[in-house]
Amino acid sequence: MSFEVKSCQLLHYGPHRTMANRIEGAVRVRIHETFMGNASEYSLDLRVRADCGRAPHEKVRTALLAHAAHQLNKLKARHAEKLPMAAE
Repeated sequence: MSFEVKSCQLLHYGPHRTMANRIEGAVRVRIHETFMGNASEYSLDLRVRADCGRAPHEKVRTALLAHAAHQLNKLKARHAEKLPMAAE
């Protein structure tokens, strides 16, 4: 079983409607997955947010992509093979 992230793209972002220092946006991720001999490639749109307030574009972009990476790491951990553990 494999789970590979092929690309990440920040689609859009803007200020949150009600929270003053929060930025929210969307990241599109291309994923290639092999499971039980079947290969599939698909895109996944993630809603991302960061509490960075009024910051330069580069810092906002980095914060939003970091949130997407955190979500992808949790997803990848759920798809990882569970190895049997020995009883203690």
